[in-house]
Amino acid sequence: MQDPSHQHRGPGLPSPSVREAASMYGTAVAVFLVILVAALQGSVPPENPFPYRILLDPQGTLELSWNVSYVQQAIHFQLLVRELKAGLLFGMSDRGELENADFIMLWTNGDRAYFADAWSDQKGQIHLDEQQDYQLLQAQDTPDGLSLVFRRPFATCDPKDYFIEDDTVHLVYGILEQPFPSLEAINTSGLQTGLQRVQLLKPEIPVPKVPADTRTMEIRAPDVLIPGQETTYWCYISELPQGFARHHIVMYEPIVTKGNEALVHHMEIFQCAGGFESFPHFSGPCDSRMKPERLNYCRHVLAAWALGARAFYYPEEAGLPFGGTGSSRFLRLEVHYHNPLKIQGRRDSSGIRLYYTATLRRFDAGILELGLVYTPMMAIPPREPAFILTGYCTDKCTELALPPSGIHIFASQLHTHLTGRKVVTVLARDGRELEVVNRDNHYSPHFQEIRMLKKPVTVSRGDVLITSCTYNTEDRKLVTVGGFGILEEMCVNYAHYYPQTQLELCKSTVDAGFLQKYFHLVNRFNSEEVCTCPQASVPQQFAAVPWNSFSRDVLAALYGFAPISVHCNKSSAVRFQGEWDLQPLPEIISTLEEPTPRCPASQAQRPPGPTVVSIA
Repeated sequence: MQDPSHQHRGPGLPSPSVREAASMYGTAVAVFLVILVAALQGSVPPENPFPYRILLDPQGTLELSWNVSYVQQAIHFQLLVRELKAGLLFGMSDRGELENADFIMLWTNGDRAYFADAWSDQKGQIHLDEQQDYQLLQAQDTPDGLSLVFRRPFATCDPKDYFIEDDTVHLVYGILEQPFPSLEAINTSGLQTGLQRVQLLKPEIPVPKVPADTRTMEIRAPDVLIPGQETTYWCYISELPQGFARHHIVMYEPIVTKGNEALVHHMEIFQCAGGFESFPHFSGPCDSRMKPERLNYCRHVLAAWALGARAFYYPEEAGLPFGGTGSSRFLRLEVHYHNPLKIQGRRDSSGIRLYYTATLRRFDAGILELGLVYTPMMAIPPREPAFILTGYCTDKCTELALPPSGIHIFASQLHTHLTGRKVVTVLARDGRELEVVNRDNHYSPHFQEIRMLKKPVTVSRGDVLITSCTYNTEDRKLVTVGGFGILEEMCVNYAHYYPQTQLELCKSTVDAGFLQKYFHLVNRFNSEEVCTCPQASVPQQFAAVPWNSFSRDVLAALYGFAPISVHCNKSSAVRFQGEWDLQPLPEIISTLEEPTPRCPASQAQRPPGPTVVSIA
């Protein structure tokens, strides 16, 4: 054990040279790959404290485990480094960039090794953080490699640090292949780097009991040869046995083929529509031209898993029904393979294991689709950094469709296509936003999972559910319209709730007549480029809009005030009886504030500078 020395450098001072470092840290006792920070020894978590685990890199040389303490408002990390070279960086950034990122650094100058809290500037240059908020608790040689245990508060109020929230976190890493004379000599552009997405702040929810008569069913990919490309969505059709009776799904968990833990990014099981007697069998890329058109009707989510997630449990009083009369026997498994190194020849049989029971629970769980209707009338102009579209489940619909006791939302899955960057659903009552159902300010379309809510949200009759999506189209030259295609857009929250009602979809779109008024207005201020004739489709009209500041701002204003058409639909895709067109936007007189960081109450144990980790 050693009591390491620390160094604190003020801004603008150069990093120590090899000789200077040796002098400043001469009192440190060198050990071989073992350090216990004495001042922080009492903070080391207990035995086997890390319930969550992911592989960061495709080769599996970096394994991250962690736990969450809501009492301490902090995360304990364990980073296992196999085949350590000259050091590494690990951290977080807004969208997975290596620039303007928040890191821990383990590096050597050829004589000594150091651990420190650092950050990168907009050019990728590494700098020592004046406020050392990553606390090294333990570094130990194990049979599997070097194990680093360190602690980080959710919020530090350091402008150079990442604010850890409930949403998606983009983890970044880099491998140092050679010594560097100083920390400031390191630039991320010269490193082998990578990205992994995960939700770090998992909710603390008791695990419900599983019924004694629970059975299992595995829906797995059929020994797929993973394509040697960065991103693949693989679709596979399977079916339930003939005469499969009605059951309740009470939990499910992932099955990931050994060795593919870093390649299998997320998986979903969709049930096909009950209106078709059969669906063609298919196993291939979801965007393949050979994929049968009918598979587009397999969109009812049964299960969803993403990297870092554990088993998903339904509340003890509810289960998700499947099987029986009126329920399709056909299921579509979709597996997202993330293969940035374009590894060839890897085969995969990953999937999801469903746990189901014939002893039906008190309530059927249901899935309520919130947000925007899949229509080209909702569009995002090109070259937009943050364009917002909003869909409404109105008080009129919830008043008519919900039971007197309301419904309880216990989980949520947010969904957009490729340009989605933020998604939030808020519950409003009597014109006031009351609480967030689900929010992801760092949403990625490449990381989608069903997330348990920290506490159920009760939706009563007359409540309003508002779902807003923020899109980035800076890399697109053409307008992006709403629709089913991957290059089109969606804004959806699949809210999991009980008790199940007839209401399956509660969404909105701008009124078609007001949209045509927009096209007429654009023509008045331009050279009549948009055809407003009956034979012109809405996508054709949007494609003809000259996108300037006027047409952009007016479109955003239109979506913010124009009447809407509400889709208050039953599971049969038929609207509830009533007048749903030309409905006014819900009036919101009080909104919720964005979450703000809570700074740690005590910072007494913060080290003043880098920690010596002497590695032979």
